[in-house]
Amino acid sequence: MLYVRLPLSLRNVEDLLHERGIEVSHETVRYWWNRFGPNLASEIRRKRVEQLRAYSKSKWHVDEVFVKVNGKRHYLWRAVDHEGEVLEAIVTKRRNKKAALKFLKKLMKRRGKAENVVTDRSASYRVALRELGATERQQTGRWLNNRVENSHLPFRRRERTMQRFRRMRSLQKFASVHSSVYNHFNQERLLASRETFKLTRTAALAEWLGLCAT
Repeated sequence: MLYVRLPLSLRNVEDLLHERGIEVSHETVRYWWNRFGPNLASEIRRKRVEQLRAYSKSKWHVDEVFVKVNGKRHYLWRAVDHEGEVLEAIVTKRRNKKAALKFLKKLMKRRGKAENVVTDRSASYRVALRELGATERQQTGRWLNNRVENSHLPFRRRERTMQRFRRMRSLQKFASVHSSVYNHFNQERLLASRETFKLTRTAALAEWLGLCAT
């Protein structure tokens, strides 16, 4: 949880555990998150999809950012709903119609179709949405996509801590796990009172510990 949730390196986590009297190497922490992270993320995603299927279909914000993988540019496509919930994240080598279509098909298969899809002015989105018969749902405009632009920031902080990625597969795995864990612990603290935030944070931690115990 510490490694995926917070912008910490493997060695940072090793030092924190050492302070708590737990002696493990950073390679053990790497093994833990590789072994158990995807399973925990899958379980979180399954529960949240069931809970938010209808709620998250009102508006999607879709965007892509470039990520260096072993020195080469790749693209991380991400979608969030109007509350900042990360809906999907996939990695591709290109930013074109084929990549946009792959991303949107996977998103719609899992989440259904949204009432509105906010994108930038990239032609890839327009062509892909036309093929999916959802052109009338697209919205573009200055400042409209700030929601997803801001949602890139936690991932960017992690990218700097990890000193980038060496394989496309590793990037895809981490992006998927990070998105699910971020959703689970994201309590929108600026929109709730301190007491409400403390209650939801405690509930999220209790649910996480329950998932780890199963």
